Amino acid sequence: MKPSMALPTAKTKALCGAGAVLLTVLAAASLFVGKYPLSAEKLLAGDELQRRVFWTLRCSRTIVGVVGGFALGAAGFIYQTVFRNPLASPDIIGVSSGASAGAAAGILFLSGAAAVTASAFAGALLAVVLALTLSGLDQRGRNSTIVLAGIAVHSLAQTALMCLKLTADPERQLASIEYWIMGSLNGISLHSIGGNLVLCAVCLTALFLLHRQVILLCAEEGEARMLGVDVGRLRLVILLIATLVVSSVVSLSGLISFVGLLAPHGARLLTRDNRVGTMLLSGLLGGCLLCGADILARSIAATELPVSIFTSLLGAPFLIFLIVKGRKCP
Repeated sequence: MKPSMALPTAKTKALCGAGAVLLTVLAAASLFVGKYPLSAEKLLAGDELQRRVFWTLRCSRTIVGVVGGFALGAAGFIYQTVFRNPLASPDIIGVSSGASAGAAAGILFLSGAAAVTASAFAGALLAVVLALTLSGLDQRGRNSTIVLAGIAVHSLAQTALMCLKLTADPERQLASIEYWIMGSLNGISLHSIGGNLVLCAVCLTALFLLHRQVILLCAEEGEARMLGVDVGRLRLVILLIATLVVSSVVSLSGLISFVGLLAPHGARLLTRDNRVGTMLLSGLLGGCLLCGADILARSIAATELPVSIFTSLLGAPFLIFLIVKGRKCP
């Protein structure tokens, strides 16, 4: 597998432009779709209730849908490239399970949505730091070591989550934990997303600036070392940044399945390369997936459904397809 670091082709630029237009349309629809109907005429006329719903509820979840989906898609590209594995995801190094255990602890012992978000972020970050620390004990920096460390941390986090569930109130706290694990953009407010969005933007900017180094990691380790790349250290730094991105999203939305898997594959199938334009397209497709799933989650049934139901409906068949076909990262 040869890394490709050339500038985006005209085809990739056109695809990114189309993805940006589609994401803009879905974001606009997300602002007005929901149980309480909004209209541009009433908003412009200054209807107080319409404005309150628009700014308090719709804006926040639309922003998280766009930025969060973009972040998950771009981070998925990073994981798959660094691990040279088409099935790579944040679960590999424990971020999702760590966030779940952290959120459960927040629901049990703290109060308020902001406290649960902070607790989930802390759990995800702790799990990743532990996994990367364990993998750092192997001086050769092999991918298999990171994967094994992630599996171990995932098991520990799942054990902690089960223990927390056993102590939860079945009628109130346990239901909240299960709902958080299923993932939803409901209940997100403008007051609680600022810090997460800033961290997400900073880390995404760093990943795009490091895109040449990311693509180098897609080469064989011997080739990368001949080019003067400290493979082990570079891999750990890039994985830590990508994990911070995922943690900042997951701590707000709960666990959103398959976006980080589907978006990069969709981008590669369209562009047929592994350049920085494909990483950008992965983010745009991730935003489209999460925004579209959120629109369906709040409009298809009488009660709002978890977002992961709809991402899983797309992701599970695609995962089976990948397993059957045995596709490899380009």
